[in-house]
Amino acid sequence: MDTKHLYSSGWRDHKKTPQIHSLWRRLFRKKSLVAFALGSVLIGLFLVFFGVPWMSEQMSQARGSLSKTENQTSPLLGREAEKAVPIDPQSLNLDPANLSERFVLERGGMPLIVESSLDSSLQDYIIHLLQNSQNLQAAVVVMRPDDGRILAMASYDKDQNGEDLCLKADFPAASLFKIVSAAAAFEFAGFTPEKTVYFDGRKHTLYKRQLKQKRGKYTSKISFKRAFASSINPVFGKLGIYNLGQKVMTDSAERFLFNQSIPFDLPVAESFVHVPDDDFGLAEIATGFNKSTTISPLHAALLASAVANDGVMMKPWLVKNISQENGEILYQNRPAKMTRSISKNTASELKILMKDTVVNGTCRKTFRSLRRKKAFKNVELGAKTGTINDKTDQFKYDWFTAYALPPNGAKGICIAVLGIHGKKLGIRANKLGRNIINHYFSSS
Repeated sequence: MDTKHLYSSGWRDHKKTPQIHSLWRRLFRKKSLVAFALGSVLIGLFLVFFGVPWMSEQMSQARGSLSKTENQTSPLLGREAEKAVPIDPQSLNLDPANLSERFVLERGGMPLIVESSLDSSLQDYIIHLLQNSQNLQAAVVVMRPDDGRILAMASYDKDQNGEDLCLKADFPAASLFKIVSAAAAFEFAGFTPEKTVYFDGRKHTLYKRQLKQKRGKYTSKISFKRAFASSINPVFGKLGIYNLGQKVMTDSAERFLFNQSIPFDLPVAESFVHVPDDDFGLAEIATGFNKSTTISPLHAALLASAVANDGVMMKPWLVKNISQENGEILYQNRPAKMTRSISKNTASELKILMKDTVVNGTCRKTFRSLRRKKAFKNVELGAKTGTINDKTDQFKYDWFTAYALPPNGAKGICIAVLGIHGKKLGIRANKLGRNIINHYFSSS
């Protein structure tokens, strides 16, 4: 056998070459791993010394930018934030002579949109009516007794003094105060509408001799509701002396918000009464036959509203809402109870008295035609009138306050009308009131 062929040096050389290649491959792999490790270390050191500070700086700047965004609002956003502050309507100093359903006011260079409760059609009608009333001065307030909203508030001055009369309380209340006295009679003296009462002399005078309890040949008797409806002074004079007294009269007046502030969107003067302790003074106060008890037209409407709303006076309001140009609401009115003046039962009894005033009393002739109208067949009407001269007897103050309530209770109104006459009488307050009530229900 040829051993050279089988074990020649060529075979060994061939075998050595793969071993060398394998060695280099292993060495290359080790060098690659070492290189990779060294590269990773170098990259890590680079990030530590250069990347981390840079990233920290960028994050710091981002935080600073965010902080500025949160704490330093742009001028526009700052103005909007300032606008969003809630507003009290009294702070607007509204002008009663320049009110409408919707108007714009400037406040600190910022336009405010004010929506009111006024019925523009009714307001315009009343203004025109007063301008043609031939009164020296006149004022009207129309309100909803169920929620206190003012539907109309207008005054007229022949001399154009520019003074609004609706919120002044310089006017003698006259026989409107009989509403307060009658309420006290029901709640503190056990009176009823049908109770028989007596008086001597004429109905609308008040002399000391008429205040005696003794009944004679010429003494007249009448129901209490008819005495109210016809505004008979001697009956209420004796009521003040013998049944009510100073404390009860004072308490009852204050429950009807005499000598009290009336919260409203505009300043309202306080109505005033001082109840003396002498007999004739009590008689004068109870009848309203004095010139020191004063009231505002707004308050006069509230007297009727307490009767119409089951004894509760709702807070009167004129401003419905205040908003920005972008529609954001800064103020929204919410109807609120102001006070309970009388019990629900007393309110029902006062309604009987005020309805009798329209049917049989001082408003009988004026309201006869209205009551016959089909549109008023189911409308409940109640009223009280009052008339008295000023202290110099130069002017006559003429009052009318009333309620008109549809059967479903919706859209009922209370109204107060004041007319001030000179030597020549203008249109009387009860006629103005009748026309306003007629217009309101005919146009609604």
